[in-house]
Amino acid sequence: MQFKHPEILWALVLLLIPILIHLFQLRRFKKTPFTNVAMLQQVVSESRKSNTLKKWLLLLTRLLLIAAIIIAFAQPFSSKKTALQQKETVVYLDDSFSMQAKSNGLSLLEKAVQELIKNSDPESVFSLFTNEKTYREVTIRDIQNNLLSLPHSHRQLGFNEIQLKANTLFSKSTNTIKDLILLSDFQESMYTTDSALDSATTNYLVPIRPKETRNISLDSIYLTENQAAPASLSALLSGGADEENVPISLYDGEVLIAKTSAKFNANGKAEVTFTIPEGEELNGTLKITDNGLSYDNQFFFNINKKDKIKVLVVHDSNSNYLNRLFNQKEFTLNKYTLRELDYSTLGEQNVVVLDNLPAIPNSLQKVLRTFKENGGTIIVIPSVEIDLTSYNQFLTSFFATQLIESNDTGKKITTISFEHPLYQNVFEKKVYNFQYPNVKRYYKTRTRAPKILSLESGEAFLSGIDGFYLFSAALETDNSNFKNSPLIVPTFYNMAALGLKISEPYHNIGQATTVDISLNLGTDDILNVSKEGYEFIPFQQSFPNKVRLSFNGDPTVDGIFSITRQGQSIQNISFNYPRTESKLSYLDLESIGNTRNQDSIASLFEFLEAESSITAYWKWFVILALLLALIEVIIQKFVT
Repeated sequence: MQFKHPEILWALVLLLIPILIHLFQLRRFKKTPFTNVAMLQQVVSESRKSNTLKKWLLLLTRLLLIAAIIIAFAQPFSSKKTALQQKETVVYLDDSFSMQAKSNGLSLLEKAVQELIKNSDPESVFSLFTNEKTYREVTIRDIQNNLLSLPHSHRQLGFNEIQLKANTLFSKSTNTIKDLILLSDFQESMYTTDSALDSATTNYLVPIRPKETRNISLDSIYLTENQAAPASLSALLSGGADEENVPISLYDGEVLIAKTSAKFNANGKAEVTFTIPEGEELNGTLKITDNGLSYDNQFFFNINKKDKIKVLVVHDSNSNYLNRLFNQKEFTLNKYTLRELDYSTLGEQNVVVLDNLPAIPNSLQKVLRTFKENGGTIIVIPSVEIDLTSYNQFLTSFFATQLIESNDTGKKITTISFEHPLYQNVFEKKVYNFQYPNVKRYYKTRTRAPKILSLESGEAFLSGIDGFYLFSAALETDNSNFKNSPLIVPTFYNMAALGLKISEPYHNIGQATTVDISLNLGTDDILNVSKEGYEFIPFQQSFPNKVRLSFNGDPTVDGIFSITRQGQSIQNISFNYPRTESKLSYLDLESIGNTRNQDSIASLFEFLEAESSITAYWKWFVILALLLALIEVIIQKFVT
């Protein structure tokens, strides 16, 4: 038992007063002369004994009465040790798209919010954060309306991010109990092997999960263009049951242009293909209907009129192989010898290829450096015999690159850097058993640029990134058979394609995206990106022949957006939410350390209330005092 005012217990010393008075009264006696009769002596003796008993009973009753009153004023209580410590509470409320799943007609987020409002103490101060919003030191009344109108977010914080965010909301005090409450469906994507919750906080996990964990998702699309067949659009779906058919519709803007059915296989996957008009612009939306999550039931994409990539080749040999690589449909190819080259035309190009030049004149070097600074792409293919001085004078400006010396030992090209941006989405899997091309003579290279293709000795055959690419050997047929290798097509195509980053049919929100637009902006001009009810200005860099737009934080909603200049639409760009939340696969919470699991929000708050409850006993001591006062009256009246 503990006391709220233990200092009052010093008043128990006052119990000595009635004891002393009682002892003093027991010592007093009175002489009464009477005739010497034995019977009367016995009556007097019995009367004295009865009087003494009455006094002892009164003393005990009064002592207990005074003690009960003193203890009542000291306010005794009992509680757990944690109930007396100051507490801080931080709540993480998961508002990710997986919380759109239904439970008894409500989304999991709506259910969590309603239960939180219902079970929270209206006067209790706490902090709450979601995947995007933060409310510091508030009561549930302060944020009730905000929570009831809370939208779903495409973001999903992992356990480490949740802990880091919570630590910014807790105080630095070491004398408080810090409770971190996580309200989520706890998808597997939240937890990794290095995830951990801090043992310095008391972590409560409350899983909020649907009864039905089935969800069909529109995952991605890809376009197929083939001269032998009409252009087609393929859509990939997941989450269906074996042999299940789900209707899927294709819209151009608001107009329905095609409808079919997706049939799922045993793995829950499906693919459907639509024939689309080739060469025409399309603002497409794919739509399905299912009872699972709603955010992944539509998919936005658009096909814009493609700007041709301008490629200029400066050559000193037969470079007809480049005509085959850079087709007229996607590229504008111009070829000049050094004598024919008009330097003033370089600023209009997107890509410049130096093919088989024995030397790079100083005048050309200067123009090419400016061209690269303005966002152009340079591809350097040396000749078998070159002027090392002029080459190195030029190459040193790019990643401190130098050609050291020639090597006449033939080598095979055996290593592909599959992670390099040049080969992203080129290979379905890593390939090692292909027919290796070879070179007879090459130049040893020293550079800070990453290797893209390497020789069997580990030396670079092709290196570069971000608009600069260097081959270490001539590609003439008498020196290398690389021209006959399947690698040459994706290599040159992607080097040139990255020179003008044409917008893909769609992009994912939250992922860094760069798009180039062939446009010469004025000094004060800017490009806006907008759709109905939503507009923002992306980060943009202006070059002489293009504008580079970079997207990262914006947009935050999906849809087809229009890129405009002074109110005039230039082209469209589409964004979709990432599909990371679509697979409803949940964590086993028992395997997570430093946590306490609760079945529901109601049971959590009942537990926390029990942990903080204090049982007061002062009322019982007041009742006891009144009862003792009554007993004293009874003793006074009826005990003789």
